[in-house]
Amino acid sequence: MPGFEIFGEEERSEVQEVLGTGVLMRYNFDGPRKGIFKAKDFEETLARRLGARHAHLVSSGTAALQVMLASCGVGAGDEVIVPSFTFVATIEAIVAAGAAPVFADIDETLCLCPKAAAKALTPRTKAIMPVHMCGSMGRIDELEMLCKEKGLMLLEDACQALGASYKGKALGLFGRMGCFSFDYVKTITCGEGGGIITDDADLYFKAQAFSDHGHDHIGQDRGAEDHPFIGLNFRISELNAAVGLAQLRKLDRILTTQRTNKAILKDALASIPGIRFRDLPDPAGDSATHLSFFMETEDKARAMAKALPAHGVDGVFYWFDNNWHYIRRWDHIRNMTSLAGLPLGLRHDTPDYSGLYLPVSDAIMGRTLSMQIRLGWTDADMEKRINGIKKAFASL
Repeated sequence: MPGFEIFGEEERSEVQEVLGTGVLMRYNFDGPRKGIFKAKDFEETLARRLGARHAHLVSSGTAALQVMLASCGVGAGDEVIVPSFTFVATIEAIVAAGAAPVFADIDETLCLCPKAAAKALTPRTKAIMPVHMCGSMGRIDELEMLCKEKGLMLLEDACQALGASYKGKALGLFGRMGCFSFDYVKTITCGEGGGIITDDADLYFKAQAFSDHGHDHIGQDRGAEDHPFIGLNFRISELNAAVGLAQLRKLDRILTTQRTNKAILKDALASIPGIRFRDLPDPAGDSATHLSFFMETEDKARAMAKALPAHGVDGVFYWFDNNWHYIRRWDHIRNMTSLAGLPLGLRHDTPDYSGLYLPVSDAIMGRTLSMQIRLGWTDADMEKRINGIKKAFASL
């Protein structure tokens, strides 16, 4: 990953078609656009590729999360169970909806632990939102069962896991809705963009309307469209959709390359004493964007995080110290009373995050390193990288 590594003539051609019409907005202007609807084509291709009945494009992965929550009726007074390891947009979207995120531990899948999620439930819990981190799945079958037993909604943040699956079923299809991100550093990119998939026709209708000021998009005259409810503007442009459409057609090629490169690196690391790999509930469904592994101790993980770049191995993440993916460094969440300085109007009994401490997650993340898998590596690049990895481990 990511898709921008293989940006080429296919993307340029799709963009030029849009520029040739002069219509950059995804809706209406049917005459001058000459039958060119890139966002619609992207949605149809995405739904077909993932096996979903409906897909809808929006302006970002964050927007996709917000639209999903709004479509599912998550709002003030509700709580949503989330993992401690995610991207901050997961939390931002819940807070923006007026709901409260409730953090639960991860397990060695690096995703939400079903047992921890069950312990975090309260009478206000409305949904559980697992996040399929670094290209692979959590224990989605167990979380699905938990939601059914408790009468809760399962909402999937699959923003980092396009193309990943569990037992042949695409991630994003286990919950009522699933979200993806198509930003510049995701598996495929629109530059900026996001997507939502669902098998529920009513939720799809709400999503496509809410993301465009409540327009129902019935008929061809925008001025005559009805507004069944209020919405916001999360539309994607035709230019962004055009880039993403070309990228989406390359998804199988991207996945094959990622899986091949990851397998080579994993085989090289497997012979090193003291290494354990991330738990993958379905290895065949891994989209292989990262190779994540555990060191024996936090001290060794920190040392390795420094040694690898020193030996020419780039793209290594030590999430434990990262301030945009792990709760430990999210001071703005721990002290959360406002968003962009504006009062949120959350309940007075919103969970107190200031003393949040998740020792199980800390024990896992403190020992975890992740290597980004690139698409453009040559055989020589791979050999050099493997030699660098071995030298880094030998230096400890």
